[in-house]
Amino acid sequence: MKHYEVLFILKPTLTEEEVSVKVDFIKEILTKNGALIETVVPMGTRKLAYKIKKYERGTYFVIYFKSPTSLIAELERVIRITEEVIRFLIVKYESKKEIAAWDRLSHGIKQSKKEIKALETPEIQ
Repeated sequence: MKHYEVLFILKPTLTEEEVSVKVDFIKEILTKNGALIETVVPMGTRKLAYKIKKYERGTYFVIYFKSPTSLIAELERVIRITEEVIRFLIVKYESKKEIAAWDRLSHGIKQSKKEIKALETPEIQ
């Protein structure tokens, strides 16, 4: 099982009830296809850097999960056809450093600037 995170932005016009239904829908897709959800992080409604589909704001969520690689294509397909999602990003964590960072992030432990810098610099092999 590989380590992943999916960040998605929902339309700001959705009610709290509709937002929770969409988050549950995405969680259901993950679990039905064999993923183990570690944590769901609601990041709130924020201003976007630029307009996306005429929206200036969006409601952000991040889900940390472990899953087989085959799930990612299905997850991407479903998110693309979900009208309420205005943008998404799926990140795969591969190296030992990245997996350690994933573990800390999924448990709500913030990283220091030194750790972030170490992840950004490429490893020489």
